[in-house]
Amino acid sequence: MVLIEPAGEQLHPIVQQPELSDGALSELAERATRGDPAATERLFLQLLPRVRNLVRYLVRGDRDVDDLSQDALVMILKGMHGYRAEGPFRAWADRVVARSVFAALKRRSPRPAEREALAAELALGTGGHDTFYSRRELVAWLDTLPEAQRAALVLHHVMGLTIPEVASELAVGEETVRSRLRLAKERLRSAIDGAPREQGTA
Repeated sequence: MVLIEPAGEQLHPIVQQPELSDGALSELAERATRGDPAATERLFLQLLPRVRNLVRYLVRGDRDVDDLSQDALVMILKGMHGYRAEGPFRAWADRVVARSVFAALKRRSPRPAEREALAAELALGTGGHDTFYSRRELVAWLDTLPEAQRAALVLHHVMGLTIPEVASELAVGEETVRSRLRLAKERLRSAIDGAPREQGTA
């Protein structure tokens, strides 16, 4: 089994804030929506490490992470009035981040293959033995995937979306999502086992 390192390791080091419960985050969001600057600042300090990590999972390389993270935080701020507290605030914010990244990547390339962007735990069988991998190793492996496969994998295994939810986010069929997940897992297993082989794309 391949396990991702706990949330203590950040891909982008910043001042670590004590982690708040979803209830406390929801309360901060409500205060921020009413225009409380202190609540807004505290909320963003809470979200920033998570946002940056998720953005890095979704995009290849570090170059655009800061800009995309800032854009995602702006979208979270603008969209908070629509948060109805019907689920965990972090899960709601994750989906806003993913949609923000997808929109940015759509603007950058008109090619259909690049229109579906790549958005916490991921388990893949690797020969029956337990191995521990860091987040940096994980993003290096994710960087080897075609963007469509990467997007499906991150949405399903990192963000925890169901197959129908992933299909809805990516505007593709559920069987296409399943195919992309299968191909992505095969590529990652191959990379982790140190025996790369040619894989198709969906």
